Amino acid sequence: NGGEISGPARAALEWLEQAAEVPVIIAPRRSESIGYRLSVPNNAMDIVAAAWARGNDSNTGDANPATHRTMKAVCPVLLEEEPALRYLWPLPEPAGDEIPSHLRSLSELAGSMAALGWGLDLAIGHGEVLASGAVERLPGERWLPAAAPAEDGLRVPVPGTLEDLIRHHDGFLRRVASGGFVPPPPLAVYRKVEYRTALDPRPSNLAVFNLLRPGSNQRKMFDTARWGLTVAGMMRGAVKTAAECSEWSPARIASFVLGHGEAEGSAHVAVGPRRFAYIPLPTLGARNGGRPFAAGIRRIMLTAFAGDCHDEIAWARRMVAGNELRNGKTNQPEAVLEEIAAADGVVSRYTQSAGEWATVTPLVLPGYDDPKHYRRRIEAGLAAAEERDLLLRLDARIDALIRKAIVQAGFSKVLADNAEIDWRKAGFWPGVDLADRYGVPDHLKRFPRYHVRLRWRDMQSNPVKLRGPICLGGGRYYGLGLFAAV
Repeated sequence: NGGEISGPARAALEWLEQAAEVPVIIAPRRSESIGYRLSVPNNAMDIVAAAWARGNDSNTGDANPATHRTMKAVCPVLLEEEPALRYLWPLPEPAGDEIPSHLRSLSELAGSMAALGWGLDLAIGHGEVLASGAVERLPGERWLPAAAPAEDGLRVPVPGTLEDLIRHHDGFLRRVASGGFVPPPPLAVYRKVEYRTALDPRPSNLAVFNLLRPGSNQRKMFDTARWGLTVAGMMRGAVKTAAECSEWSPARIASFVLGHGEAEGSAHVAVGPRRFAYIPLPTLGARNGGRPFAAGIRRIMLTAFAGDCHDEIAWARRMVAGNELRNGKTNQPEAVLEEIAAADGVVSRYTQSAGEWATVTPLVLPGYDDPKHYRRRIEAGLAAAEERDLLLRLDARIDALIRKAIVQAGFSKVLADNAEIDWRKAGFWPGVDLADRYGVPDHLKRFPRYHVRLRWRDMQSNPVKLRGPICLGGGRYYGLGLFAAV
């Protein structure tokens, strides 16, 4: 407002920069029309004026303003909802005594807003507190912050951002001095967060390898049900050896390569998505142009489900190719790794953009599907109506656990809530084995596993295409719950 920031406003802004969470952004959905091009002046009247100053008034060449024009593309955009941009900060629970006064100050500050960005776009601000139900009903497209920091993203405040902004603004006001132009100091105190829409998860970076027979250039095939977990474990061992040769720290190897966040000898602690995922790829092929069928494992994918692990994946491409996969029991080489392109036909089955996906390895549910022993009661014999009721409850429980697995894998609740889901013990691809025949880690053996088919939908039940790889449920860092595009 042209003066000093008041005490309450400063306190409110400093409280906001201390917020543990960054805001969700809701913007109006848009649809672009068919564009067109038109001829516009090229902002080159200085050339025309120079020609006139030289006495050239022929109205030709540089002296003719009409020759300094260019074609401009125009593409009108229709905003499908009210043109409001909303930033939603979740309030802490329970709210402290000082929070109501901070909210009043922030609402007053929002009401004093006049412009966005460089000041070219008129803006009217408004602040209010909304219940969670009201937030769910807000129209527009939701943009969600990624969990990990990003080099390219939107700036969000951190402690000290307000003082840095004040310093920058003061320098901007004093940029023209008696000694000439003095550029204001750049903003430096902030962090960047990548935002993505709830329907557009960030595609992963990949390193993909052929599994060759030792001493040969022929691919070696491993049975998916019996060998899938073993192949993933051998790959993890090969990456661990490469990391040790590259002098990675023991803590980094334990976290990023092995997925252990605990000290040695302690109970296991998960480290989150910033770690390698070792995903054996069953071959999906077709005979005579027929429906694709699943065969054994001839390739393996190394990826990370976090979006900021490009350097580690690039390192793996350089350092892991050519290494051997060694049997953990015999220490004999089972295969040699040969890097291949992600455009490989089989690999693209797992990485392309598609609206319908089905598992080639079973999804391990994140919980028991029958904690109240409905199946035991059904087998004991019940009336038809009661049996039907228990079967519906079982279905609802399995459905809820699959949707929980979708959210746990980093997909938005919008996608999880609206997906169309089918499941069964038999596979949806020819050649896929029964779900219970696949090897799983010991700590997951007590949980049920199913083959699953997903059709992604938005809140209006419109089809949504997502890019793979998609791995859901327990053991997804070792290739369980792996989906292929239908």
